[in-house]
Amino acid sequence: MPRVDGFVGRRDRGMSRQLWAAPAALLLALALAACGDMNRFQVASPAVPLPPAKPKPVVTSTPASEREHERILATYGGAYDDPQLEALISKTVDRLVAASDRPDQGYKVTILNSGAVNAFALPTGQLYVTRGLIALANDTSELSSVLSHEMAHVLAKHAAIREDEARKAAIVTRLETDISNDSDFSALALAKTKLTMASFSRAQEFEADGIGVTIAARAHFDPYGASRFLTSMERNAELKVGKSSFDPRAQDFLSSHPATPERVLNAQNIAKQYTTPENAERDREAYLSTIDNIVYGEDPSEGFVRGRRFLHPKLGFTFQAPENFTLDNTAQAVIGVREGGSQAMRFDVVRVPAEQSLGDYLNSGWMENVDKASTEDITVNGFPAASATARGDQWQFKIYALRFGSDVYRFIFAARQKNTESERNARETVNSFRRLTLEEIQAARPLRIKVITVQPGDTVESLSHRMDGVDHPMERFRMLNGLDQHAQVKVRDRVKIVVD
Repeated sequence: MPRVDGFVGRRDRGMSRQLWAAPAALLLALALAACGDMNRFQVASPAVPLPPAKPKPVVTSTPASEREHERILATYGGAYDDPQLEALISKTVDRLVAASDRPDQGYKVTILNSGAVNAFALPTGQLYVTRGLIALANDTSELSSVLSHEMAHVLAKHAAIREDEARKAAIVTRLETDISNDSDFSALALAKTKLTMASFSRAQEFEADGIGVTIAARAHFDPYGASRFLTSMERNAELKVGKSSFDPRAQDFLSSHPATPERVLNAQNIAKQYTTPENAERDREAYLSTIDNIVYGEDPSEGFVRGRRFLHPKLGFTFQAPENFTLDNTAQAVIGVREGGSQAMRFDVVRVPAEQSLGDYLNSGWMENVDKASTEDITVNGFPAASATARGDQWQFKIYALRFGSDVYRFIFAARQKNTESERNARETVNSFRRLTLEEIQAARPLRIKVITVQPGDTVESLSHRMDGVDHPMERFRMLNGLDQHAQVKVRDRVKIVVD
């Protein structure tokens, strides 16, 4: 959750309708972005000798690309500073550029401070890769497969085409939304536009895979790194089932780069043109040494989730969600969903003038159908607050505004049916909001990847028990280390675990 943002005026009204009144249609719109037709890429020609060395090309930015760069940094928590990792990536990109058909094309890679597994490119050659993706990879060849894939999007002009299509889609969607106040209609219009784009994008993915695997092979990286990493990303996505889809930070590589079985098989078939799986450079040992101690998951500076509790050490508060709720810290808000989907909650920060009472704010029109007679001034652990109820077509709402220092925080609880349990859940969650102690703030630190050497007697089970702060530790250990469900660790192998 960001330091201060919020939804005011018309944006708040849109949040109320889109997030709660039509979640199914909105989720459908997002899901359809990953659908489309399959078009297999034709295998590229065999490798050619590397071109002569040339001066390192430079990325030429434009005002538009600079604005997009700043927007990306703001969305993904800024850049992640790690000189050793930056040096590894720079060296890898130099090898890939020299092996490409356009060694004159410049690239600049930014590591994003996000636990999401994602990478993307701008038409100018600006490449972005998250630390979450870097932590998931197990060797330099897997990372090179992602970088060469994104380079391929630039070389084949896919990034420019996608940017143009996205611009057109935004115009169409804005027109559709302005024409109709029906959120279902707007969401489905967006879904239709995204489906058209995704159909074209699917074909681009196969083409970029072919170009990317070819570049990696020419640069003498293991070309099978692509198929291995696609498989790891697919397993990572399976562990995210049930997480919120409203957060741009949470959208992973598979959201725009679907790892279908056909795509994995295609990447394997292209790799076969160059080498066998056992006869190529992976650079595993050096890679693991470089990513040892990299931050894993959420950055505490943006607040983080531990079980049912949300903590924000920088802002100095915490609260706990009800039992059977799963919390997800997104760029806009903390979203909670009850198992089964019958209840949900949202927690965010808004700007409210100091002279405006919290009760007046709740009745100011940012949410529709608020029962003004239900508005009540209350106190929560010494903090001034106000509560009210609201009613929608399918959801019943209990809303709170709480003033903490100079900020105002909102709790919005939604239940399909108002009952004793939903009322209790809302009340107990709000009452759990409190100031963090100094000891809690000092103890709040990010999870990190630790690379260890397997000792005699170590097993997947025993090593997974050493994982801190993560769900599904055994499945996550296997996923992080590229181990299938039957594979076992070997003595003297180096493996990744997550530690606090």
